[in-house]
Amino acid sequence: MKRKGHLIQAVSEDGIACEMGIEPGDRLLEINGETVEDVFDYQYMIEEEYVEVLVAKPSGEEWLLEIDKDYEEDLGITFENGLMDEYRSCSNKCIFCFIDQMPKGMRETLYFKDDDSRLSFLQGNYVTLTNMSERDVERIIKYHLSPINISFQTTNPELRCRMLHNRFAGEALKKADRFFEAGIQMNGQIVLCKGFNDGEELDRSIRDLTRYLPHLQSVSVVPVGLSKFREGLEPLEPFTQEDAKYVLEQIHGWQEKIFPEYGLHFVHASDEWYILAGEKMPPEETYDGYLQLENGVGMIRLMLEEFEDALRQLEEPGALEGRILEGTYSSVTGKIAYPYIRRMADRIMERFPEISIHVYPVRNDFFGEKITVTGLLTGQDIIAQLKGQELGEILYLPENILRSGEQVLLDDITVRDLSGALQVKTDIVKSSGYDFVNAFIRRMDGKNI
Repeated sequence: MKRKGHLIQAVSEDGIACEMGIEPGDRLLEINGETVEDVFDYQYMIEEEYVEVLVAKPSGEEWLLEIDKDYEEDLGITFENGLMDEYRSCSNKCIFCFIDQMPKGMRETLYFKDDDSRLSFLQGNYVTLTNMSERDVERIIKYHLSPINISFQTTNPELRCRMLHNRFAGEALKKADRFFEAGIQMNGQIVLCKGFNDGEELDRSIRDLTRYLPHLQSVSVVPVGLSKFREGLEPLEPFTQEDAKYVLEQIHGWQEKIFPEYGLHFVHASDEWYILAGEKMPPEETYDGYLQLENGVGMIRLMLEEFEDALRQLEEPGALEGRILEGTYSSVTGKIAYPYIRRMADRIMERFPEISIHVYPVRNDFFGEKITVTGLLTGQDIIAQLKGQELGEILYLPENILRSGEQVLLDDITVRDLSGALQVKTDIVKSSGYDFVNAFIRRMDGKNI
């Protein structure tokens, strides 16, 4: 019977694998006589100075290669599946799950709910621990995979079972004890749902999670996202400005208790809370090195700091040479970030009067007006709301509205489609403040800050 193995997609020309005659299209079967389950097995097995690698050629012929190399030296192989295994899907039915709030008819990959601890390490995904077997826990400890990002939601076992609709959800929290005892670094997340895990329950969760300091480096508190597609789901209410102010008081109070002892602020409010409360973003030093950027914690503060630094760099002698200091441009953003994007655009126009920038906050008609983040904007909403508007010579689209590595938006409208529909040249701008400045104060040679 032909063994499947792991398909090799590419081989580095100057790597050991190439020297040994391994080629794209070959399949890795074993290392040191053992089957390779996934990328963590692979990385662990090839660390030694002597390894035996069994590969299968497309013809079915098997080669056993004896390799002498430096300790931890890589073989120079890229596999078709970066994880080298199937992704594990989520077994929960969380009351706050955004995938359950998506309309039908979108591309199939958008409906996949991952809950794979290996992706937590590789890609920063958050896992609930409910899908993690005892063997998974042992492998994480054995390979010392960290940080592991955990969606706690609450430390109240009964409430966690209810929120995740999983009777094992409360018991799963004990796996965090194992990681703490083994010295595995962790980051945590709490998706706050009004009337469920807020108020006293939030205080309880934060208090309980401080037991994992300093191995649990940070905990983010983010408000639940509510789309208009919630028919048949648990009724959830949006947070008000008063609610947001109270959440911030709780979080800031805990930061004041924790920081003197650990030198960490530990628990962080996502940017949405400050915007909803109408309060200023906290200073950079309170974010502990921006450990929770992917959860929207400190993204605006970091962008503003980078923007100011970019403007300062333009004041240096010769910094403006070769730059285009005139033109009319446009940019889109979600409503939540609009005041900050607008402010940065105004600063540029004040400094360079020949530059004109139109910033358009796009209302999310696709998912509903309660969804205000930029990353969930669709091509159809952008087209509908920008038609007939002054767009200038270039329309800048934020990178986070695109599918990773592609020029496609959530609703499968491509950047090219969007450009054609609006009859304007489009370009992509990354989320940093440096990129924002460089987009509108361009260099003719393409070299930027």
